[in-house]
Amino acid sequence: MKSSVYAYYPGCTLHSTAREYDVSARLVCQALGIELREVRDWVCCGASSAHSTSRLLGLVLPARELKAAEEMELPLAVACAMCYSRLKLAAHELGDRAMLELVKGIVGGDHPEAVEVVHLLEVLDGRIDVPPKRPLTGLKVACYYGCLLVRPQGILYGDDTERPQAMDRLMQALGAETVDWDFKTECCGASLPLTRRDIVLTLSHRLLSHARQAGADCIAVACPMCHSNLDAYQREKEIPVLYFTQLLGLALGLSPRELLLNKHFVDPVPMLKAKGLA
Repeated sequence: MKSSVYAYYPGCTLHSTAREYDVSARLVCQALGIELREVRDWVCCGASSAHSTSRLLGLVLPARELKAAEEMELPLAVACAMCYSRLKLAAHELGDRAMLELVKGIVGGDHPEAVEVVHLLEVLDGRIDVPPKRPLTGLKVACYYGCLLVRPQGILYGDDTERPQAMDRLMQALGAETVDWDFKTECCGASLPLTRRDIVLTLSHRLLSHARQAGADCIAVACPMCHSNLDAYQREKEIPVLYFTQLLGLALGLSPRELLLNKHFVDPVPMLKAKGLA
């Protein structure tokens, strides 16, 4: 049985550029009877630069949050796919005894090996057991998981690494139709907008194009970086990109204003109004 109370690690972007993800996550969890207790005095987990410059720093930062969750005696829920990846991988890498002792000397305390780290999608998967107040009938959704949520296999979220289904199940439970496409876990360019914008444009435009070709009305994401790359770098206003929690919030009867749908570069409200969903 899934817990109804979680320690909650929002990460840097959910308190800044991805505030709509944080707000919608808290609202839908509250509506579903799930309590999120934000980790006190949390710090950056190191994504996406610390682990690429220093293995030690890339372990110490997430280990601090794992220790905090252990002290709360709660499983740790993470909304950002990049943060989730760092926390899960750090917990795995601390199986190295020498590195564990080094990290413990910096962070203090014992290794929080008992802490369960789950992505918010995993928390919400299977929670829709009553008909939604506002079914997403007629809405075609391309579920985009990105490259970090389900990889590497055996360490992160236990879904299919090529054709994951958790977000699809959730959207279908809300009454939406999920499109079949081959780019669910392809990279969007991640943290390269400032250094290799050309790569981001190439990868994100390919994703947007194939989602549209598959007949999608919108793309659902579970990562602030994915959202930023897909929403902000569209040649023309091709297709709205929403956090899966925003679509869940709409189905639960929350308003576009409550879910901060006005924060996106590509305004999803006209499309949603045309579908009778806003």
